[in-house]
Amino acid sequence: MHNKNSSRHETRKRDQIFLLTSSNPDPNPYLTPKPLHSLSPTPNPSAMNSLQSFLAVAPVKPAAAAARLPSSRRARVSACLATPAPAPTAPAAARRELSAASRAVMADEAKYIVGTYKRAQVVFVAGRGCKLYDIDGREYLDMAAGIAVNALGHGDPDVDAAAADQRGRLVHASNVGYTVPQVELAKRLVEASFADRAFFANSGTEANEAAIKFARKYQRVAHPNGDAPTEFMSFTNCFHGRTIGSLALTSKVQYREPFEPVMPGSTFVEYGNLEEAKKVIQSGKIAAVFVEPVQGEGGIHSATKEFLQGLRDACDEAGALLVFDEVQCGLGRTGYLWAHEVYGVLPDIMTLAKPLANGLPIGVALVTEKVAAAIHYGDHGTTFGGGPFVCHAALATLDKIQKPGFLAEVTKKGEYFKQLLKTKLGGNPHVKEIRGAGLIVGIELDVPAGPLVDACLDAGVFLLTAGKGNVVRLVPALIVSEKELEQAAEVIRECLPALEASTS
Repeated sequence: MHNKNSSRHETRKRDQIFLLTSSNPDPNPYLTPKPLHSLSPTPNPSAMNSLQSFLAVAPVKPAAAAARLPSSRRARVSACLATPAPAPTAPAAARRELSAASRAVMADEAKYIVGTYKRAQVVFVAGRGCKLYDIDGREYLDMAAGIAVNALGHGDPDVDAAAADQRGRLVHASNVGYTVPQVELAKRLVEASFADRAFFANSGTEANEAAIKFARKYQRVAHPNGDAPTEFMSFTNCFHGRTIGSLALTSKVQYREPFEPVMPGSTFVEYGNLEEAKKVIQSGKIAAVFVEPVQGEGGIHSATKEFLQGLRDACDEAGALLVFDEVQCGLGRTGYLWAHEVYGVLPDIMTLAKPLANGLPIGVALVTEKVAAAIHYGDHGTTFGGGPFVCHAALATLDKIQKPGFLAEVTKKGEYFKQLLKTKLGGNPHVKEIRGAGLIVGIELDVPAGPLVDACLDAGVFLLTAGKGNVVRLVPALIVSEKELEQAAEVIRECLPALEASTS
């Protein structure tokens, strides 16, 4: 008979990895660095130097720092840390070889985790600033930031300190009682936005589920005779989440079809087609319109002022609510605190999540008083939403994003990056358009972007795709330097031949 406990014990022995954490001393044994046991007879000096660049900022025990690393090619990304990285030792497009340690983790993932993800072929174990490190010590320039989550990069000292401080006092108490960080964060968000009140959740899709429920309840209160509108409108290329309500508002058919019937009453209109949107809104059936001022997952498409203002006017005339989903594009990503600021158009509800706590799970629906007035005790709730631990980290994140000059730098770097990409990539026949706002940038191709993204990973730059798989999505930490942006643009340029190889 197979002994599961014995198997797990062997797996743990085989797959011990190097856990890099804050340099602050901590008696918690789970936060103490563990040694990376090499499966290779000789260490790779380049990989070791790359990892030591990290260790210069996050020192660990000497035994761990001296652990031998598996043989591997050094990714060609110079360190953005205190200690310079060595010069590149391999061509940009050199194919990475997966070590035994990497393959072991991937095999266990395939065996024990539900297969919902098509993962990049890399096992990350640490991060600092705009750099990620894999299990073999290779360094990567992170142009994904956890899918636009790590706004302040990995291991931000102020956020880490705030989280450690709150962890030592109170992590969770539920919403049965009051907690100070939640109230303080709500106050800060309200004072910095159009909103009057906040509801906290744990993710973007949960924030959108709250917005769906709030819209339905608002319309029921506004139409006491029983003729309340209950339907919703969203747009092509949109993404609002994967839970059953927000999924119904997400336009990608492949996301919805396997789970139909989803929530009924959703209508999709072409993004930017104001006249068609007005017709749907004026039908009187729409409780709320959901729209992203800048679409992320859909391929980095920005709305126009005319479009959003037209939606606002149509909603006001019909009595529908306007919901801005800023889960990916909000909180500084576009160079403005809120993506809708540049348009001068205000919503009734705005949903936020990804960057708010710089990597800790949080979501929030910000609402006007007219919406909040329809919501009463027991209408909605969450066990974990708005917990003191994550809210205290969110306050530290918000402090840094709201510092004078921070958002202006995001705008400046975003414009510089787009011009840089246009200069370096503009002559390539596969590059159709480079677009975006601030540090949410897309490179649209006329072929699938996967081969280019894979080649860049081999060259030490971690990227995402978007749209129909033909857009390279660039959403680095907002603290990324111009030098790192130059590096990313150059690696992408050097890896463009991968597109030719994939189409030949």
